[in-house]
Amino acid sequence: MSSRQDFIPESVLPKNYQHILALVFAIKEINENPKILPNITLGFHIYDSYFNERMTYAATLNLPSTLVPNYKCDTQKLQMAVIGGLDFETSLLMANILSIYKIPQLTYGSFAPEVAGQSQSTSFYKMVPNEAHQYTGIIELLLHFGWTWVGLLAVDNDSGERFIETLKPLLSQKGICLAFSKKTPKITYLAEYYDLQSYSIQIYQAMMESKAKVVVFYGETISMTDLKEMVTLGELENVTKTSVGKVWILTAQVDFTALTYQMTWDMQVFHGSLSFAVHSNMVQGFKAFLEVQNPFEANGNGFVKQFWEQAFLCLFPNSNTEEQASGTCTGEEKLEDLPSSGFEMSMTGHSYSLYNAVYATAHALHAMFLSRTKYRAAVEGGMQELQKFQPWQLHPFLSSVSFNNSARETVSFGENKEVEAGFDITNMVTFPNNSFMRVKVGRVDVEDIPGQQISIDDNRMVWHRSFHQFPPLSVCNSNCPPGSSKKKKEGEPFCCYDCAPCPQGKISSQKDMVDCVACPKDHYPHRNQSQCIPKTISFLSFKEPLGMNLALLALSLSLLTVGVLAIFIKHRDTPIVRANNRDLTYTLLTFLLLCFLCPLIFLSPPERVSCLLRQMAFGLVFTVTVSCVLAKTITVVLAFVATKPGSRMRKWVGKRLASSIVISCSLIQAGICSVWLGTSPPFPDSDMHSAMREIILGCNEGSVALFYCVLGYMGLLAIISFVVAFFARKLPESFNEAKFITFSMFLFCSVWVSFVPVYLSTKGKYMVAVEIFSILASSAGLLGSIFSPKCYIIVLRPELNSKGCLIKRK
Repeated sequence: MSSRQDFIPESVLPKNYQHILALVFAIKEINENPKILPNITLGFHIYDSYFNERMTYAATLNLPSTLVPNYKCDTQKLQMAVIGGLDFETSLLMANILSIYKIPQLTYGSFAPEVAGQSQSTSFYKMVPNEAHQYTGIIELLLHFGWTWVGLLAVDNDSGERFIETLKPLLSQKGICLAFSKKTPKITYLAEYYDLQSYSIQIYQAMMESKAKVVVFYGETISMTDLKEMVTLGELENVTKTSVGKVWILTAQVDFTALTYQMTWDMQVFHGSLSFAVHSNMVQGFKAFLEVQNPFEANGNGFVKQFWEQAFLCLFPNSNTEEQASGTCTGEEKLEDLPSSGFEMSMTGHSYSLYNAVYATAHALHAMFLSRTKYRAAVEGGMQELQKFQPWQLHPFLSSVSFNNSARETVSFGENKEVEAGFDITNMVTFPNNSFMRVKVGRVDVEDIPGQQISIDDNRMVWHRSFHQFPPLSVCNSNCPPGSSKKKKEGEPFCCYDCAPCPQGKISSQKDMVDCVACPKDHYPHRNQSQCIPKTISFLSFKEPLGMNLALLALSLSLLTVGVLAIFIKHRDTPIVRANNRDLTYTLLTFLLLCFLCPLIFLSPPERVSCLLRQMAFGLVFTVTVSCVLAKTITVVLAFVATKPGSRMRKWVGKRLASSIVISCSLIQAGICSVWLGTSPPFPDSDMHSAMREIILGCNEGSVALFYCVLGYMGLLAIISFVVAFFARKLPESFNEAKFITFSMFLFCSVWVSFVPVYLSTKGKYMVAVEIFSILASSAGLLGSIFSPKCYIIVLRPELNSKGCLIKRK
């Protein structure tokens, strides 16, 4: 029970009266329980600290154990422990005196700082969990809803300063920034109230104008009255023309209390607030105990009439107060009719802690009495024997106490004399009659691993009515969408940033990414650069239109070659077939057929075997083909030279010369291919860079130098054939194939000279298409230039296919 007589005379916090009733209820249960301290009656003294240092010291010195040092003047009253205070500063002031006498002190609402070391140097027993868990809970709550731009209000005292200094680095480590950090003035005297009005309005205005939708408020139990003053003053000054909703996050030290004149003030500004609270549970019988309270049956409770007058605005007969009242107190007033800011029917976290503190003391006393062998004698001997017990003897029993309360929860102290419990997270729902309801929506579990201590039921959450998005956003600026990255704003906190599109080839798959990342080699960025898409496998095959057309062209030319070969075989005994080495002609047509079939290997999937066969088959088959053409050319020249009288070249004319030329030229190319295979053979390869959306499978030539050696050697044979045929073009026409060979070699060389720059300028499967087209074009040039005139004579002009026509000269 606390009052503000130094601020407003005879003004109290009616809501804190529940703490007294929780104390009375717990002692009533213990005294009625024969299993705890039988034949011993627990009693209590209640002193008011007035939230004032001088009054706290005075109340502590008035305790029976400290009134006259080392002397006991009342043998019927044995003080063994002290419960209080509600806030840390009051508890610390009490501890300065109680620690001298080693009297156990159980604090039910204060959080001692770790750095102060008070839990070790004094007789502190904290009925609340470690405050470090509350810091963790605040951080995890903000991260759960994605709130990275928040405001911070703290009471202007040492506790508030410590809270700000502790929370700021924790927020920064988790990527949360403070939009503002203010200290609310702590009003002690009436004169200060008027002086600090303008300062409170400035704080409220800065808070309302901020883009931060979330405000964390740290204070003490009495601090809620100051916050209400500030909000009310700000609204009266009309600093905002429209209602701006905020999500208030209140620490466990703060309760929704109100002074008597504040109980009628509008509570809608706190609708949807989130509050950390010391864990509580429903205690059986407590609500019924509250419902039967009657000020005329106080039974020694000196606070009840003062509370009743302040809460119900009535006066008792013979009352000395001069306050205005609406009537006379009859005792028929009901606590459940009061607004929630004045009194709550459900046990609050602070009352629950006080209730457990009473039981912890009783169980420790019971254990201490049981530990003595003369317990029965002590009980039977009366107070003379009990006076032998000293308060300091209770410490070991209090430290090890463990019991189950009436809410079926285990209560015990940890290593630092703190109750091993967590925090409840409650959501405030307000009503038009200024009442409110606390809805438990989450919990901070101290035993879980960091990062997972908080649990929230989002479905039970309610938010301020001014919000249009649930949950509301509280960020410095809009999140950077996928496909962009954060870009720091100069001179602004790191939570405020611009959004820059990802550079070409990079993506960001989540919101607010610091940097864009490159896709794996086998993926490519989506059009909006928000994800990586697997590249498709691509190679020149029979299934796509280009490959299909090339295959059809190759098969068509192959069938045409087979047709020409069939014509020559059918007319093998005719003069035109026999005139130019019939066997060499068959060999040339056979290898031309193979040249047309080579592209089919290029159109097969690039595998190890197919890659080896591609270039080797192409090089050898074309070499044999060009060698046959060269042999034909030399044969034509030698045939005309050998016909001259007395020529010694006659012995060179024949099949042996042609075969030697073909075999020797082919063996040289076979040697080059063998070196190629033995040193750096072709192998399957994938090109992931030429096309953005495709992985192009192909064959790597291995040694590029040897590849061009194969092409160069074929080109050399073609040039020799072209030169020889060119000089033989003026020989008698009827016998002469030289003109046709000259033209065919010209076409052949033109195709392959053009091939080199085009091949080097293309990528992927189009390189294969260029090589296939060059093979087909050069082979078709040989077939058409050399064999079309002969087929014309054999098929369409058979009368010219005679020996007489062949030997006829112009």
